[in-house]
Amino acid sequence: MRASSRSEVDPFIVMDVLKAAQAAEAAGRDVVHMEVGQPGTGAPEAARRAVAKAMEAGPLGYTEGLGLPALRARIARLYADWYGVDLDPARVVVTSGSSAGFLLAFTACFDAGARVGLGLPGYPSYRAILKALSLEAVGIETHAPAYRVPPEAVAGLDGLIVASPGNPTGTMLDRDGMAEIAGACRDAGTTLVSDEIYHGLHHAHRAVSALEITDDAVVVNSFSKYFSMTGWRVGWLVVPEGMVRTFERLAQNMFICAPHASQVAALAAMDATAELEANRAVYAANRALMLERLPQAGLDRIGSPDGAFYVYADVSHLTDDSRAFCAELLEAGVAATPGLDFDPGRGHRTVRFSYARSTEEVARGLDRIAAFVAGRAAA
Repeated sequence: MRASSRSEVDPFIVMDVLKAAQAAEAAGRDVVHMEVGQPGTGAPEAARRAVAKAMEAGPLGYTEGLGLPALRARIARLYADWYGVDLDPARVVVTSGSSAGFLLAFTACFDAGARVGLGLPGYPSYRAILKALSLEAVGIETHAPAYRVPPEAVAGLDGLIVASPGNPTGTMLDRDGMAEIAGACRDAGTTLVSDEIYHGLHHAHRAVSALEITDDAVVVNSFSKYFSMTGWRVGWLVVPEGMVRTFERLAQNMFICAPHASQVAALAAMDATAELEANRAVYAANRALMLERLPQAGLDRIGSPDGAFYVYADVSHLTDDSRAFCAELLEAGVAATPGLDFDPGRGHRTVRFSYARSTEEVARGLDRIAAFVAGRAAA
């Protein structure tokens, strides 16, 4: 059987790293996981209770293609609470995680062959999904410390994906920066897709939503990060009013609906503020530890991680092969992701460290990183 050319996407390297780390653990070794962008905590207690209650009450069958009305209304209220945006719940589309959200957004907004820009370094699955949909991913190199896509890069693009906070860098756009990008897209006739899945995970200042600037954008969000529900596979989109029915038809046919149980859990999770903010406080402590101890270990070339739970480090003074570097680091007991996942052209000089686990685990990982770097220097 012949595979399609569309299917020839790059591997998601972080998942390969995770697989290798799990194999090492199965062989009896202790590994500190600083590779995957996954909270070390589970779904909030209220979410778990809500699902148990719903399962006792009756079968959890299909929901509306756009999602449970109560969940869509609660998501709309979040935009009022967090951003002061009055959002019509009819514009909310509940999805099977942000991954399904990107599939829907790219399918709804772009014809085959469309050119869609994305910042490098950036989330690798953007490129893979675009290729699988016969779209052209146009990489735009960005630079430390801010890693911002220059507005002039929008010219000639059918679409632009902007992530704030960004993965792998944790950098964020302020209101002026978001307005500048949105304005450039408007002037160029370029569709703006705003990846906001790390909203809620900020430090000094909250993240700015594209919806504070414009209604002419597709916003992607998820319950995986701030709400600590990665395995539940539930997220959402906010789409322009005139596009709701387009997204609904696609969602009905591609997914039928997001998992009912996950939607029940998501609705309850949105009111678990105390538990979620306690998680964020742990990330803040972990971030402070990373910013103190990575430079002490010799990894001082890093961006400005204002949100999410990542530090993106330039390791070019230590290696020109980040994949081999991370393989050696795994032997030292720390799983980290080579920058090649995020930037195929320049990522051989960078590594992403996630600090989404407990502070104790992060501290242990930093001990091992320091010893590893010192050992390389002494060799």
